[in-house]
Amino acid sequence: MMNKRMTLLAAILGFTMCVSSFAQSSVTLYGLVDGGLLYTSRTLDSATGRDAGPQFALIDAGLTASGFGITGTEDLGGGLKATFKLESGVSVANGGFNNSNGNQFGRQAWVALGGNFGEFKAGLQFSPFFLAVHESDPRSLSEFGSGLINYVDNVLVTGLFNANAVSYTSQTLAGFTGSVMLALGGEAGSFQAGRQYSASLKYESGGLMINAAMYDGNGGGALITPIPSTEAFEGRTLGAAYKFGPLIAKASFVNYKVSGSFNNNVYGGGLDWLVQPQLDVNGGVWVTSDRNDTKNHSLLVALGAECFLSKATTLYAQVGLVNNHGAMNTGLSISSALYGAPGTTLGVDLGVRHAF
Repeated sequence: MMNKRMTLLAAILGFTMCVSSFAQSSVTLYGLVDGGLLYTSRTLDSATGRDAGPQFALIDAGLTASGFGITGTEDLGGGLKATFKLESGVSVANGGFNNSNGNQFGRQAWVALGGNFGEFKAGLQFSPFFLAVHESDPRSLSEFGSGLINYVDNVLVTGLFNANAVSYTSQTLAGFTGSVMLALGGEAGSFQAGRQYSASLKYESGGLMINAAMYDGNGGGALITPIPSTEAFEGRTLGAAYKFGPLIAKASFVNYKVSGSFNNNVYGGGLDWLVQPQLDVNGGVWVTSDRNDTKNHSLLVALGAECFLSKATTLYAQVGLVNNHGAMNTGLSISSALYGAPGTTLGVDLGVRHAF
C-alpha cells in the first residue's frame, strides 16, 4: 500500500514539474507587411546596360522586408535557456516568397542554447559581418536608399542568409561583445567548397558604439538557391555610432572584394533623428569606389521619414539620388531597382508598413 502511495505521489510530482516546465516556455507568431509605390527617373536595361527610361511600380518591401515567423524560448533554469526561430519572406505584390531565397523558411531557421557563457546557435542565420554592417547604417539597411543596396549589389545574399552554419556570441564583458560563425559547404569530397566564416567585435559605452567585422566565403558547395548565397568574396568593415539624445550619428567603411569582379570600397555616414515620438527622420550618403579601376564609382544619397500612426503601423516616404560613373551600377531599391543605369537617377518611394 505504501509503495502504491509513493508511486502515485511521484507521478503527481512529475506531472507538476512537467506542467511547470511548459509554463516557463513560450511560442510567438510574428510578422511584418510592407508595400509601397516606387518611381525612378531612369531604369537599367539589363540587355544593353543603358537607360530604359522611367518606371512607376508597386513594390514589396519599400522600407523593410515583408515576412512572418515563429519564435520560441524555454527557460531551462540556472540561467540556461533554449530558443528557436523560423522566418519566411513573403511578397505583398504577388503573395509569393520574397527575401526568402525560394525556401519556406529561407530567411532564418535556427535553434540556440544560451546562458552565462554566451549563446551557441545552429542553422540558417545572419552572419556577424552582415549584422555589423546593419548596426552602423544610418538608415538601418532600408530596402530603399541605404547600405543594403551596395551589399546586395556586390555579393547578392551571401553573408545574409548563411545555411549549414554554427555560431557563438559571447557575453558582454567590459563593453566588448564578440561573435564568430562557420558555415559548412556540404559538398562531399571538398571541405572548402561553399565554406564561409565570419567574425565581429563590438564595443559599447554610454552612447558610443564601435564595431569591426570580417567575412570570407568560397564559391560552390552543395547548396543551390535561386539567388546565389555562396558568392566567393572577402568582406571587411569598420563602423561607429554615437547617440546624442534623440539624434544618432553613424559612419562606416566596408570593403567588398569579389572574386573575378569588383573590389569596392564603400564609405557611408548619416544621421537618424527621432524628431517626435511619432516621427523619425534619417538620411545617409554612400560613396563607392572600385579599387581595381577608380573610374568605376558611384554616389548614393537618400532621405527618409517615418510617421508612426501606432505601435504597429507606419507611413513612410523616401527620396534618393544615385550617380554612376564607368561600369558602376549602384541602384536605389532592392525591389525593381537594385541595379542602376549610367548617369544620375532620382527615385521616390511611398508606402505603409504594419507589424504584428
